[in-house]
Amino acid sequence: MSLTRTWAPPGPYDLHGSLRVLRRGPYDPTYRTEGGAGGAVWRGTRTPHGPAALRLTLRTGGSHGEVHAQAWGPGAAWLLEGLPALLGAEDDPDAFVPHHEVTRQAHRRHPGLRLIRTGRVLESLIPSVLEQKITAEEAYRAWRLLVRRFGERAPGPHPDLWVMPHPRDWLRIPSWEWHRAGVDQKRSSAILRALQRASRMEEAAHLGLEEALARLQAIPGIGPWTAAEALQRSNGEPDAVTVGDLHLPGQVGYALTGLRGTDDAGMLELLAPYAGQRHRATRLILLGGPRMPRRQPRFPVGNIARW
Repeated sequence: MSLTRTWAPPGPYDLHGSLRVLRRGPYDPTYRTEGGAGGAVWRGTRTPHGPAALRLTLRTGGSHGEVHAQAWGPGAAWLLEGLPALLGAEDDPDAFVPHHEVTRQAHRRHPGLRLIRTGRVLESLIPSVLEQKITAEEAYRAWRLLVRRFGERAPGPHPDLWVMPHPRDWLRIPSWEWHRAGVDQKRSSAILRALQRASRMEEAAHLGLEEALARLQAIPGIGPWTAAEALQRSNGEPDAVTVGDLHLPGQVGYALTGLRGTDDAGMLELLAPYAGQRHRATRLILLGGPRMPRRQPRFPVGNIARW
């Protein structure tokens, strides 16, 4: 049996564009879509009350349509209670003031983009740790393998939707299984340390940005990049700007100045006018800004499971 709820957006709304940040690669077992860009979004998630599955569709009607949600599993009621926050109801896109033509045009072209808030820290933190200092392809593979091997099938009718492991099951994963998934000891150890403090990590979903960043970074192996990437999703933080990224400073610098070689300090200087909205600014720049042409080969894809 499923539970249902609807949410009417207060303005234009892009369901897929807003939720896409939760998808860890095209084959993420916890995130599925159907019917193309206008179709349903499925999520498998672990709530405080147990696993749940969520199906979301944007339907016409009213001023800006409405999102219809259907949920299954022990966590269905909890999931639907937080549905507006998940979809971005607590976000305020009008708080963003463009200071460059690039952000002005992107803000105008993507009026339905909202910063979502899952309220679940570990499900964003763990894949963010997996993405540290390797290619996205390697990280997506590791997430996919670990979820399918140690997680569980999501409740409900979707034939191939999964929920990530419970913290106790993450902690039971043998070292060789991390290795088989291509995860080195440095990253697996950081994940295990966070899981040993699972309740403290989840409390960060209700903290202000600076306190939440400090809470996550108190775990050895979790730095500013990882903490910001997690809180962007779990807390919907519009100012959680990502520093320490290999490509983002260069993309931001090129989009706003036309010049190459921007580092973290230069990116933060360029984003200073967007204080309070720096994460939203970078999202819009990546959506609508010019892409910096590549001059060097892509970072090689490795697989420590073969070592």
